[in-house]
Amino acid sequence: MSGSVILFSGHLYLRHRLVLSLLSGKTVKIDKIRTHDKNPGLRDYEVSLLRLLEKVTNGTIIEISLTGTAILIKPGIIAGGPVKHDCPPSRSIGYFLEPIIMLAPFSKHPLDLTLRGITTDDKDLSADIVRTVTLPHLELFGISDGLELRIKKRGSPPLGGGEVQFLCPVVKQVKTLNFVDPGKIKRIRGIAHAVRVSPQFSNRMIEASRSVLNTYIPDIYLYSDVYKGDDSGKSPGYALTLLAESTTSAIHCSEAISQPGIAPEDIALEASRSLLIEIRRGGCVDRKHQVLILLLMVLGSEDVGRCRMGEPTERTIQFLRDVKDVFATSFKISPVEPSDAFSSELIYSCYGTGYVNTNRSLA
Repeated sequence: MSGSVILFSGHLYLRHRLVLSLLSGKTVKIDKIRTHDKNPGLRDYEVSLLRLLEKVTNGTIIEISLTGTAILIKPGIIAGGPVKHDCPPSRSIGYFLEPIIMLAPFSKHPLDLTLRGITTDDKDLSADIVRTVTLPHLELFGISDGLELRIKKRGSPPLGGGEVQFLCPVVKQVKTLNFVDPGKIKRIRGIAHAVRVSPQFSNRMIEASRSVLNTYIPDIYLYSDVYKGDDSGKSPGYALTLLAESTTSAIHCSEAISQPGIAPEDIALEASRSLLIEIRRGGCVDRKHQVLILLLMVLGSEDVGRCRMGEPTERTIQFLRDVKDVFATSFKISPVEPSDAFSSELIYSCYGTGYVNTNRSLA
């Protein structure tokens, strides 16, 4: 840290560092972005994300160096309101939605964001996972009224053509989380979608998935989601999204996406087995949502928040370090009693910063 500017290096973890800057109001400089790469500097999707952040905020100054290997962000206020943005086909809409979801509850006006591009790929959270898993996690913190994601058109890689609308209310403060009982899995839900291919592909994925999951639990409902014509995007593709919900509303999810030359049945088996592995890892929050939950715990009211999760991912470990740099908040991480669970489960606890949304419009 030098003076009042917080310095980070490298292109990894760019999104959550931008989020921390905008929420804390602190100037952040990120340098050495792919300096040793054949093609150094920011990628098109990272520049697109910076442009999107400029649209949802007011007064934010983003300076990109001539070579694109360093950026300086001076945060303004998170404005919200109606925003439209076209995402490049190099990353899916989920890449852009993740940081926006972290910021949206703390904006001045409720956010009405329309994103166009690829709705499902194998790198980021799909629009289905955001709708069925990410948004229910926000409800744990009291962000619920008017929270919605609508998938208006689906878009598979490489050409996309999908469109989603994200609506998020404004809150003054988030609740403190105390979520340490993962409960028992009570039901499994799933969405199989196929665009610009035979609708039978959805049914084949559902049947193959059931062949694995029916041995685990009886309450399974897998839904075939068919989009036709313009609503099905510009490229053929299919995917299966699965989520398992527990008696205490803990959610675990998995997903598998069509690959050239791989049958729908194999895609379904991959998704089903991945879901069972996620459930086996335990905890109240799956690995894809650790960073979101930990961030909202940091922003919680001035009280101790606790959450039970599996082992931290590399991204989560770096996020905990970055949170300490920006918000000066540390987490206490302690193992769950071995008699009580698998030894890899941990309790994450921290004292909330009592973050108040000063942007909020009182009108």
